[in-house]
Amino acid sequence: MAGKRDYYEVLGVNRSATPQEIKKAYRRLAREYHPDVSDATDAESRFKEINEAYEILSDPEKRATYDRFGHVAPGATGFGFDFGFRDPFEIFEEVFGQGFGFRTSARRGPRRGADLRYDLSLTFEEAVFGCEKEIEVTRHEVCPQCDGSGAEPGTSPVRCAECNGTGQVRRVQRSILGSFVSVVTCPVCQGEGETVSVPCSQCEGRKHVYVTRKLSVTIPPGVEDGTQIRLASEGEVGQRGGPPGNLYVVLDVEPHPIFQRRDDDILIELQINVAQAALGAEVEVPTLEGDEEISIPPGTQNGTVLRLRDKGVPHLRHNGRGDELVLVRVAIPTKLSREQEQLFQELGDTLDPETIWQEKRSFVDELRELLGL
Repeated sequence: MAGKRDYYEVLGVNRSATPQEIKKAYRRLAREYHPDVSDATDAESRFKEINEAYEILSDPEKRATYDRFGHVAPGATGFGFDFGFRDPFEIFEEVFGQGFGFRTSARRGPRRGADLRYDLSLTFEEAVFGCEKEIEVTRHEVCPQCDGSGAEPGTSPVRCAECNGTGQVRRVQRSILGSFVSVVTCPVCQGEGETVSVPCSQCEGRKHVYVTRKLSVTIPPGVEDGTQIRLASEGEVGQRGGPPGNLYVVLDVEPHPIFQRRDDDILIELQINVAQAALGAEVEVPTLEGDEEISIPPGTQNGTVLRLRDKGVPHLRHNGRGDELVLVRVAIPTKLSREQEQLFQELGDTLDPETIWQEKRSFVDELRELLGL
């Protein structure tokens, strides 16, 4: 994306601009650089650039992604974000409506198909280690019977008599201020420039049919909740020979009953008794790949964090793994036998009775302090 201008710079707004400010800036620039009215030699490229910037910054989700990653979408190996930009004249029509005398969606050139979204649930382990998933997607595809013409095989579409094949009609509106000429989509052919006398029996003249396809999705190790995986050209079919859109698979990762994730590290709490804390011990802790024995050093305090190297989540875009962080909790017994009470009493008589008051903190707060975050 070298040389691509910042979208905020394109629209002339700051990064904290409100949606209303972004739309106002777009309306001003889109009118100024519309190819039908501007004499600038770069009007068409500027118009496309303005619409591209508005398409991203007017969508809260796309804007948040752009603010975080910029033009370089994460995941050059096939996963990550990819903004499939629409026809700029479509965006112009949505914002301004029809009737400005400019070209709108009646333009008869090829048009890219719409993008689709599929929400895919994953277990915690599937997100960590990666997997292959099969999904079913229902989308429009070119009708196989008429090959997208909309006409019954053996017949052909004919030029629209209303617009003479242009896809547009001119209308004159008179008022006390004078006459106004507007160019709108032909109401007979809906901008196609041709009509069908004998519609295809399979698609009923719509040129497309709904088809359900099974697709295989490769989930790379280390993905997080909300990660998007792009399946290129698996979206809606394009119009008038345009390319298909993309399919975005959005991952919904289920929480784990004992593990928590922080970036590529795994967090877990481990309870030990006071004797283990004071004297030290060898104990087993669960990891993503089964139980593993760790050493509790003598004199371990409540809230101590032990680190198991390379037992966390695989890094998504480079080699290696995160760590597993074990937060030690010293469990105080609530029921003691007489013998145990006696032993604790004898121990208590030999210990320093001074009490230090500490403010109660959450698991995450303790980890932040201990890890210097």
